[in-house]
Amino acid sequence: MFFELIGTIFAGAAAALLLWALNRTLKGRLPKWLIPASAGAAMLAATISSEYGWYARTVATMPEGMVVARTVEETAFYRPWTYAAPFISRYVAVDQQSTRTHPNHPDQRLVDLVFYGRWTRTAKVPMLFDCAENQRADVVDGIEFGDGGEVVNAQWFAVDPADPLLTTACEEA
Repeated sequence: MFFELIGTIFAGAAAALLLWALNRTLKGRLPKWLIPASAGAAMLAATISSEYGWYARTVATMPEGMVVARTVEETAFYRPWTYAAPFISRYVAVDQQSTRTHPNHPDQRLVDLVFYGRWTRTAKVPMLFDCAENQRADVVDGIEFGDGGEVVNAQWFAVDPADPLLTTACEEA
């Protein structure tokens, strides 16, 4: 966040300096308000570019085996341009490299979900999916695995078969 602030300030200063130099070359023929207006426009453009580029930059740096399962687009009244084109503010990725199964229950998969957010810390959460029954269970305190690999004390939740988290977790890596 600090580097984005520095980049935004630099963009404004560069635009103002460029217009100042152009105005000196033209011997003061440009209106005086154009220099601060260009600095503000450049800072706004840098901010918008950073917002819309965050998702692509973050996905490009994800390790191998991470697959984006769900994205969340956001609009805000204080960002009027987001009504024309919402930007992705957070997403969930499935770490397919971490998929664990038990030979007695091949349709149940324990995977790590990684939650990414624009201004938040990344969180890794284990989640249990039953691909045959279209359900999921949160891996919380009290959940146990029996000798045969069966899940004990889990609270299962029905999931739509087309749910992107379920389909991504259940596909082969």
